Amino acid sequence: MTPTASSPTADRTTHRTTARTSDGTAARTTDRLRTLVGGIRAAVDRGLPPEATAWLVADALRPHLTAPDLLTPAQCEGDPDRYRQHVLHAEPDGMFSLVALVWLPGQQTSIHDHVSWCVTGIHRGEEHERRYRLVPDRPGGPGARLEAAGDLVSPAGTVTAFAPPGDIHRVCNGGTDTAISLHVYGADITRLGSSVRRVYRLPADR
Repeated sequence: MTPTASSPTADRTTHRTTARTSDGTAARTTDRLRTLVGGIRAAVDRGLPPEATAWLVADALRPHLTAPDLLTPAQCEGDPDRYRQHVLHAEPDGMFSLVALVWLPGQQTSIHDHVSWCVTGIHRGEEHERRYRLVPDRPGGPGARLEAAGDLVSPAGTVTAFAPPGDIHRVCNGGTDTAISLHVYGADITRLGSSVRRVYRLPADR
């Protein structure tokens, strides 16, 4: 299944994106989601450096995770073929966007990094993440490769934040139940078409 023509993809190879309205929000929303967007906006509007902004956004996101009134039923729907992205909000000035990713068991991303700072909060289930460091090519060496830098299992309620560089990772649902995560990016992915800066196809630790 390919992404819908009117919607962007955050990982062009592994999921489809739901439709959105002209201002970048999902067709329906909740009061709690509107409150969350206001909190993210207040954090971003402080104009701090990317890493500091990401941590402020993490603080805004954390109290809303696992709340049953955060997302509509439609925003929790998955896809049997690949993980699914629901665009929840894109700020008109392009300063941030908010999406929900729905993962059925076994679904995963490619190895990738991002165009901007990113905050991830686990709303339901758990996510498994492997982080990588890029080992560059050297004269006479075996060529560039990706070396595992750590594994992280994040249950519901967990929030992580980071800013490039050093954000190369692969994310998957390694559990047996559906997982839902909220992702805030410091860019308008509806304009860029993706949150991904680069997909890595180098040899990598598994």
